[in-house]
Amino acid sequence: MIDDGVTDLAATFNSVSSAPTDAITDLISLRDALRNFCTERDWHQYHTPKNLVMALSVEAAELVEHFQWATAEESANLTDEKRAAVADEIADVLVYLTELADVLGVDMLAAVRQKIIKNAQNILYPMKHKHAPKLHHEPL
Repeated sequence: MIDDGVTDLAATFNSVSSAPTDAITDLISLRDALRNFCTERDWHQYHTPKNLVMALSVEAAELVEHFQWATAEESANLTDEKRAAVADEIADVLVYLTELADVLGVDMLAAVRQKIIKNAQNILYPMKHKHAPKLHHEPL
């Protein structure tokens, strides 16, 4: 097992929260752990859709900062330190997205399944087939 500091972080979290991090294995358990974490701190009063989406936007921008001005090659070959920083920002984005979906009553997996179906049916996103005609789109 690679010791990346997560074990120490998990122990710290578990000592200050009733929700053990090793129990977070899917979106439902993540949602439940976040609910508990927020309840223990009385943060739900601040978690309106407006506030959550604004926080999500900030965290997404912080994620973008790690790639700003990087070449495609640089962005695909992160140092361990940079990858850890990017992972932190991805976690922040996922936390706020999960909390937003929870507050709004959106099942994220169901929404993704529906979006994939919509995209598959959209003529702008055709599958590439060997013998399929090429669609040419005029620039907007």
